Amino acid sequence: MSKVIAIDGPSGAGKSSVSRIVGGRLGYLHVDSGALYRIMTWQALARGVDTDSPDAVAAFAPQVEIECRPEAGAIRFYVGGELPGDRIRTPEINAHASHVASVKAVRDRITSLLQGLVRFGDLVVEGRDITTAVFPDSPARFYLTASAEARARRRRKEEVEKGIADQSEDAVKASLLARDAIDSTRKYAPLRKADGVYEIDSSDMTLDEVVEAVLAKVHEAFG
Repeated sequence: MSKVIAIDGPSGAGKSSVSRIVGGRLGYLHVDSGALYRIMTWQALARGVDTDSPDAVAAFAPQVEIECRPEAGAIRFYVGGELPGDRIRTPEINAHASHVASVKAVRDRITSLLQGLVRFGDLVVEGRDITTAVFPDSPARFYLTASAEARARRRRKEEVEKGIADQSEDAVKASLLARDAIDSTRKYAPLRKADGVYEIDSSDMTLDEVVEAVLAKVHEAFG
């Protein structure tokens, strides 16, 4: 039976970096669940769907065809035979993703898709409801967090390095806080710290320190 490391937390807390490294160290496939919600958002916007209308988004959700392939230590998501790349990492997608992700039909479809990925082997899955809704029974569950300031610095640096945006750090912080508010108050599978998870506040920790903390708990959980 496949093992699953489940990692939740707000944007900019370091989930992606930590998950990729942990997956590489253990030979687990990295899964970025947020990419699926971004893909749904990207496709909705491309097809003129009103992302402020839950009914419109729910009706559209089944139409998006997503292919999952294990490649280079991760599960890659293809749409129309292509990788979306940075097309799903823009400020426009950021502004609409939480609204799309709050729709039950979208969450149900993506939760089912994620749970089916265990067919590919051991996974390290990051997101916002992985420990609470997707893999709540995993013995290796984590909640990564950090101060809003630290998260904004990290996200701003990432966007500049990728050349996909030129927002101020304050603008990035405001965007993160707005998404936090939506994600933590939505009706279906809100972002929250689940009972029994191991919480790590990475505000003043290096990436290596967070990785080692996660690995120690994973070894403890799986023996």
